[in-house]
Order: sequence, then structure tokens, then C-alpha cells
Amino acid sequence: MSQKECPSCGIEIDKEHTVCPICQYEFPIKSKFNIKIIAVILIILFLYPLIRLFVNLISR
Repeated sequence: MSQKECPSCGIEIDKEHTVCPICQYEFPIKSKFNIKIIAVILIILFLYPLIRLFVNLISR
């Protein structure tokens, strides 16, 4: 069984727990899906002006 440490009280608990049984600290739920969506949106926002500039340079 793998364990994790509660950042509030320092007790070792099972990784499956979402709440510390001692201090009731609620562990945040990590979602990799949300991070991927944000990354794609940021990439699009940064590349869009570059693509428009490139298209404008070609069309001259």
C-alpha cells in the first residue's frame, strides 16, 4: 500500500483517502484533463498572432 503525508498534521495515510482522518484536511483532486485543456488553449492563443502575421507576410 502506498501512502501520502498530510500537509496539515503530518500523519501518513493511504493514497486512496481524500480526507485526513485526524485533522479532516481535504486533499485536492488532481485532474490531468483540465491541465491539458488549459495547455492547448494557451498554445492556440500564443500561435494565433504568429499565424496571422505569417499569412499577412505571404499575401503581400
